[in-house]
Amino acid sequence: MQEELHVGLAEEKRKETVAGLIELLSNNYVLYLKTHNFHWNVTGPMFQPLHSLFEAQYIDLWYAADKIAERIRALGFLVPASYEDFAKSSKIKEVVGVPHIKAEAMIKQLVEDQEIITRLARELLPKVEKSMDQVTVDLLSERMEVHEKNAWMLRSFLE
Repeated sequence: MQEELHVGLAEEKRKETVAGLIELLSNNYVLYLKTHNFHWNVTGPMFQPLHSLFEAQYIDLWYAADKIAERIRALGFLVPASYEDFAKSSKIKEVVGVPHIKAEAMIKQLVEDQEIITRLARELLPKVEKSMDQVTVDLLSERMEVHEKNAWMLRSFLE
């Protein structure tokens, strides 16, 4: 469902933006769940710093989900918000059950996943810029900055 808005953004452009934001939200949420899962289940000599880093990252992802969903609503659309919906439209694959992998494998997965979200935001950005939607441009820029930094921090554990 969409609402009629008079905010200077064409309906077709809003639809295109929202489709990209829903994909971003889906990937964000799956990454939130995966990062939280790894936070709970990481073991080994890097436990404490990884446990803390994963916590900081999943908290950011939780707040980001709300920002992305609220932007979708501000653009006049409803937000699909079930695990099934998110899983269907996410490029990031969830970990089902208890992860039976070492900390290094968790880190590698999270680096790849952070980079997926960065690419999704970067691919959506030029479309949003053309529609003159500065609010969404700012949101996407913020998310790219966060995910690039998160990937860098995670990669530092692999060196």
